[in-house]
Amino acid sequence: MKNTRWPLLLAATTAWLATVAATDEAPLSAADRRGVVEQLGQALEANYVYPDKARTIAATLRRHLDAGDYDRVTDRRMFASELTDDLVAASKDLHFAVGVDPIWVADYAAKQDPARAAALREAERREETRKNFGFAGLRYLEGNIAYVDLTHFADPEPGYDAAAAAMRFIENGDAVIYDLRYNNGGYLEMAQLLASQLFPGDKDQELFDYYYTLDGRRVERGQWVLPALPSKRLTGKPVYVLTGSTSFSAAEWFAYTLKKLGRATLVGERTAGGAHPVDRKPVGTDFFVQVPIGQIRDPVDRGDFEGQGVTPDHPVASADALAVAHRLALADLAKADPAKRADADWFAPQLAERPHPDPAALKAITGRYEGRRIDLVAGKLLYTWRDRFRLTLEPLGGDLLAIEGVRDFRFRIVRKGGKVVALERIDRDGTTQSYARLN
Repeated sequence: MKNTRWPLLLAATTAWLATVAATDEAPLSAADRRGVVEQLGQALEANYVYPDKARTIAATLRRHLDAGDYDRVTDRRMFASELTDDLVAASKDLHFAVGVDPIWVADYAAKQDPARAAALREAERREETRKNFGFAGLRYLEGNIAYVDLTHFADPEPGYDAAAAAMRFIENGDAVIYDLRYNNGGYLEMAQLLASQLFPGDKDQELFDYYYTLDGRRVERGQWVLPALPSKRLTGKPVYVLTGSTSFSAAEWFAYTLKKLGRATLVGERTAGGAHPVDRKPVGTDFFVQVPIGQIRDPVDRGDFEGQGVTPDHPVASADALAVAHRLALADLAKADPAKRADADWFAPQLAERPHPDPAALKAITGRYEGRRIDLVAGKLLYTWRDRFRLTLEPLGGDLLAIEGVRDFRFRIVRKGGKVVALERIDRDGTTQSYARLN
C-alpha cells in the first residue's frame, strides 16, 4: 500500500516501541493518563478498519482507566506497554501497538513541510541502503535452484534497483526458493513486484484486493501482475516459500497468495497471522499508536488469515525448512525432466536428515591414506593432501563424506572385517578411485 508501512512483528519491535527522547521526563499524572486514553480512543475510532469494534475497544480502555488499572503507572514506556497489551487482548489483533516517541510525533507534524519530509525520506533511504533493501542473501543451491533470503519487503521506489538486480540474478534458475521464515513484513508493492516475476505478463492476474482508510476516506485497490519487469519471468518454474512463526504481514500475504493461486509450495511452520495493513498515528505529543487501517482479501475467494496464520503445504520445523524445500525442488524437477534425476539422487545424501556423528566413529576414520590423510580437529574431520591443501569433511551417513566446497565428487569409507581399509573417491558420473589406508 503506497506510503503505508506494513509493520514488523510486534515481538521483534519492542525496542523501538519503547523509545523515549528524554531521560528526565516528568512522571505521568492522572490527567496525563486520561488524556492519552481519550486521544487513543479517538485515533482508533477515526482509523481502525472496523469502526464498530473501535468504539468497543476504546470503551474497554476507558473502563480500565476508570477502574484504576493504570493508576500505578507513571512511566511512559510502561504505560505504552500496558495499553498495547490491552489493545491486543480486546481486539485479538497482533498489529496493534502503542509506543513512546516524541521525535516521531514531531516528525509526523513536520512532514507538512516539504523540505523536512524530503530529509526524512532521505534518512529512511540511507537506512534501507545499509540493509540492502531486505535482500540479505542470493545464491544458487545444488541442482541450479535459486535462493532468495528476504528479511523484509522494502519500499520499491528506493529499493527498485536492488529488487531488479535480485530478480535478474535468479532468472536462470530451474526453480526458486524464497526464504521468508524471519521476514516481518513491509511494503505490499515490493511483494507485488517480486511476485510478478512468477506469472505471465500477457494476461490479467490479480494478486491482492484490499481497502483501507486514508485521512478519513475509504480507498479500495487491487494489485495485479505487472506487465513489464526488469528481468526474465520464471513462468512455469517450481517455486517454494519458506515460512516460520515469525513470518508476518506482507510476508504472509506473499506466501498466502502464491499458495491460493497454485503458484508456490509452502514449507515450514504456520505463520503469525497478521493480515491487516497498518499505519502509525500520533497520540498527543509523546505517544503513537500502530493501528490496522484496512483489510486485504485473496484473489480467489476473498478470504484472509487474520489471527490464524498461513498453513504450509509441508509442515516442518522452520530450522529444517530449507533442506526440505531443496529436496522437494530436486525431486519435482526430476519428475518433470528425467534427465535431472541424477542431480536428485546425487544430492539426496547431502540433504537427508542425519544424526550427529559419534566422536568414536569419527576417530576410527582418521589416519594416513595414499597421498593424503584425515585428522580429527576440534570435533571435525580435516582432509589434507599434498601436505598443503586442507578441507573439512562432513559425514553424510552410510560411510559417505562430503568435501567442503566440492560438488563433483565425495568420499566413501571402505571397511573390511569392521576395519577401515580405504578411502574411495566417487565422482558424479559414477567413476571411482580408491586410496588404501596406510596405518
